[in-house]
Amino acid sequence: MDHKYITNDKLKQIPKLPGIYKMLDSRGVIIYIGKSKCLQKRVQSYFVKTPKWKKVNRMVPMIRDIEYVVTDTHLEARLLECSLIKEYKPRFNAQMKNDRNYCFIKVEDYNKYNPLSVVEERTEHCFGPFRSKYTISEFLVQLKNIYPITRNGSQYEFEYHIFPIAMDKDLFDQNKAVLSELLASQDNLLLLVNTLQSKLEEAADAYRFEMASIYRDMISCFKMIKNGVNGYKSLSSRNILLKLPMDNGCYKLFYIQNGSIIHCMLTDKVTKDIRKDFIKASKLLMPSIHSFQENEKEWIDYRDIIYSEISDLPEELVELL
Repeated sequence: MDHKYITNDKLKQIPKLPGIYKMLDSRGVIIYIGKSKCLQKRVQSYFVKTPKWKKVNRMVPMIRDIEYVVTDTHLEARLLECSLIKEYKPRFNAQMKNDRNYCFIKVEDYNKYNPLSVVEERTEHCFGPFRSKYTISEFLVQLKNIYPITRNGSQYEFEYHIFPIAMDKDLFDQNKAVLSELLASQDNLLLLVNTLQSKLEEAADAYRFEMASIYRDMISCFKMIKNGVNGYKSLSSRNILLKLPMDNGCYKLFYIQNGSIIHCMLTDKVTKDIRKDFIKASKLLMPSIHSFQENEKEWIDYRDIIYSEISDLPEELVELL
């Protein structure tokens, strides 16, 4: 691939460290922002004869310059990438830049046509937010074919109807109560997913593959909803101390509360006294820290980055307080 504006010498000047990189066009406009544990290796991967992604083929001829920012850790690189994408909304970035379009699921009062609806702002009886408004909207339309959903002991029961059933108010209210308890509890959602899985297997055994495909799509969407409503719930209920090792042998400490980094500090070692003093200083800062939750839609991207990083770390680096 021709990349005459980005020389090999320029690529070699990029450090082999964690951070973010910005691709700029001829006007100096940022057209893409990315992150990596090793900036040099990642950026060089764009300038090869056969790139892995079609997007790269379209983007590389437009690149006239590359800027980068080194960070202490990969976690900080991911958070900075997210922040910059939201600020600049680069042309070739697809994720995290349109959080205003994220949506909520609302459990409606009596409305025989739409027991659940998609709304843009949180009001009473809302759950979310969710990133894919289109996917959620399509799923809620599909759900109409299995109403009413009822609960029988520890199981949920429903039948698939080719045409949605028009529910009277009593039946609607029963269905509404079930929908509310499903959205409020990941355990209840899993019970419903189990029922859907059984129906999927029955349909497949009977060679009703179109029906099995419908159930498979529903299972996928309910799992997405479970993660959106209850994702990282066990982690977010605790304060967290992260001890992230760096390439130079030092550590960076992070104090996390409810999905937000409250305080961080570099240290050459982690002793009991350093740990104790860091936690104490973090707690003193908590009341004055602006929470990402002020903008709930924006905050979920930062939250997901933090908790996905935590999930990938060895236990000894993560301390639940």
